Formats: sequence, C-alpha cells, structure tokens
Amino acid sequence: MDKKERPVLISVIVPIYNIVEYLQRCVDSIRRQTYRNLEIILVDDGSTDNSGAMAEKFALEDKRIRVFHKENGGVSTARNLGIEKARGDFIGFVDSDDYIEPQMYERLLAVALQENLLMVQVSRDEIDEQGNRMPDVCVPPGEAELWESRRFMRELLLHRGDCSFCTKLTAAALLKDERFPEGELNEDFRLLVNLLPKIPVIAVLPEQDYHVFYRYGSNTRTRNKNEFPRVFTDIVNNADRVEKIVEQDYPDLKQEAVRFALFQRLDYMLHIPISMMNRDNEFYMQVCAYLKGHKKEIKQNPYLTKKNKNYLMLFAVAPAFVRKVHAKLKNLE
Repeated sequence: MDKKERPVLISVIVPIYNIVEYLQRCVDSIRRQTYRNLEIILVDDGSTDNSGAMAEKFALEDKRIRVFHKENGGVSTARNLGIEKARGDFIGFVDSDDYIEPQMYERLLAVALQENLLMVQVSRDEIDEQGNRMPDVCVPPGEAELWESRRFMRELLLHRGDCSFCTKLTAAALLKDERFPEGELNEDFRLLVNLLPKIPVIAVLPEQDYHVFYRYGSNTRTRNKNEFPRVFTDIVNNADRVEKIVEQDYPDLKQEAVRFALFQRLDYMLHIPISMMNRDNEFYMQVCAYLKGHKKEIKQNPYLTKKNKNYLMLFAVAPAFVRKVHAKLKNLE
C-alpha cells in the first residue's frame, strides 16, 4: 500500500445483539473520531429488540456506516462477518455497550504508521452500571512502549497483559487467514495467542481511550452464584493451547505457561458450583487429575503466590471440601 496515494482506511467492527439502550452512545463515540477515514461496520447478530432498526437509522445519517444482519450466532460469528466485509487497511473492534475517546484511532494509527507496526494497543478502564470507575484490570504503562511479541506473551501468561481486540488496531493482513473461534468464550485470548508469533513488535500506549462498560448479564458477569458461565471451561482449554504455542515459539517461557495453566484451573475450581463437582463431570475430573499430577510444579513455580499455591495444593487433595469451605467464607463476607 502506498500511503501517499490515499489515506489509510480503518474498519471499525461493532457486533450488536439486543443492546438498544447503549448502542447510541457506542456508535456516536466512533462517529466522533478525529480520524475521519473510517468505515463503521455494524453487525446485527439477530437482535429481537430495536437494535437492528437503530443501526439502519445510523447508516442513513452517516455514509461511513454499513449494516449487516444475520441470524444469532454469538459475538465471534458477528465479528468474523465484519472481517469478511471489511475494506480497511487496519481493523478495530468496539463492543456495543462500550465507548471510546475521540482521539483513539488517530492516536493508534499514527504510532502504527510511524513504527511500521502490525498491531498497536491503547489502554482501557472499566465503568460500572452506576458510572463509577473500577480498579484497572490492566495497569497502563507510564509512557508509550514497544513490546516484542515474547514480552507481550509473557505479560498475558502473568495476567498483566490485555488480550482484548477492542483496545487494538490490527493490520487487516493479519486477519486474512485467522478468525475468532466460534462457539467459544475467551475468544480474544485464543485469537491473540495464535497471532503473536507473527507479530514482531506491539506498541502499548498509556492513554485510557477505551471505556469498558461493566454490565451484569454479559457472558462472564452474573449475580447468580448457582450459574457457571462457560468461560471458566474455555479459559482452561485455552491455557492448554497456549502451552503448546509457548513450547514451539517461546520455550524459555515454560514456567510462565505452567503458572498460567495452574492459575486458570484455580479460577475454574473457585467458581464451579459444588453441585457440579462429581465423577460424572468429565471436565471437572480432568481438572482434578491435572492438579494432582502437578503438585511438584505447584510447589516450585516462582510465579505463583503463596496463597495460589496453598489453594492449588488443597484442591489437588480435597477439591469438594475446599470448595465448600471457600463458599462458606464468601457468604460470610
């Protein structure tokens, strides 16, 4: 692409499903971007409320907006359709209940072009339903930094990195043959770790230009303690996949990858309903077997905290009992 011949086109993909209450704020924040050469792709994933009609209204107001309607299939199917329809040189994603600062894409693109990068990341914050800012999930750097893919992978394995594609501007060429996994949660992590070996350097910017709206009722957020979101099984499966990637492309990160696999299983054990902790649950039994078979790694891994190690060792010995005690302690809080 000759950057002198035409301005770079950014495709911004927004998957939409029954989100009419927040869609206006989301789309308006994209339309207000200081970088104007955008196409905004709204993918209605079979909404049953007025979201699809609202998207069509936006398209009439702004010629940069294109709307596609499909049967409901989940966020990955909607994003993947958006990728297929995208005409941009770079691709960004915004979730339909989130919103962004006006300078976000101008800032990201400037760094991508200046450093000749395939991926650039901005920082984010999280806002709850009452409008309160929550603690940072990913702590922004003090200034812009260039991370080699090995460092980015290490930060992910230590739960300090941001796997979300919503905070990133990605070269369209990277997504030519790669897609979000369909029918799974934790989809951003899965796609990112697949792509990382192909990305020499990623810029990480300090500005918190992306605002995550922490909304109960989404895939991983629920007030019902008896529910067990599928994301907790998918994070374990993805931990196993990333171990294989690390073994092939980043062998010196083996201890970090083992720590990640153990931590993801700890998260699974701390959330699974006690009623599901039985021998008929094959996945649960596999997690138990993994912990029993990795006692040495639990004790020796330098990246697990003492609390992590204690919980993991207890779950390796008496998982149901430990889960019951943990549940009682949580109820007392």
